[in-house]
Amino acid sequence: MTGDSDHGRDAWALMYRYVEAENRRAELADTLGFRLGGGRGKVLFGLREHPMTLRELAEANNVDAPYTTLIVDKLERHGLVERRPHPDDRRRKLVTLTDAGRAAVDMADAVLARPPASMTALSGDELDHLTELLSRLLAEDTAGAITHQATTDHPTADDPTDDD
Repeated sequence: MTGDSDHGRDAWALMYRYVEAENRRAELADTLGFRLGGGRGKVLFGLREHPMTLRELAEANNVDAPYTTLIVDKLERHGLVERRPHPDDRRRKLVTLTDAGRAAVDMADAVLARPPASMTALSGDELDHLTELLSRLLAEDTAGAITHQATTDHPTADDPTDDD
């Protein structure tokens, strides 16, 4: 293994440890009153721009339709989304955020946008450099694996049918 590979592996391990140490899963669950795992966060955040059909949600989240239905059912039970008739095809339903769903997205965004207190250990110049480096890494992500959704959703291995 080359030195560059070792450096990349070491840097990645440190970034991963830092992000995991600073995760906000528990704070999000306390703030929202439920966990965002099991795909619920991705679906909830995916609806922030516009309503989507179940098929569109399934495709956007790379899951099958029955699993998407379970996720939407759970979000609906929490009062965060509702199904409405599609304006062009009454056989299909649009899933849309409710006022409570929009409020939950806003609260989650506020929790996730707050930098960890440990970042105060870095100077302004160091934070600028870190921002530049992370921006370069994101720009290199040609596969699109890192998206805003991935940074705002912290999935856990819980079952979307679990009542929490």
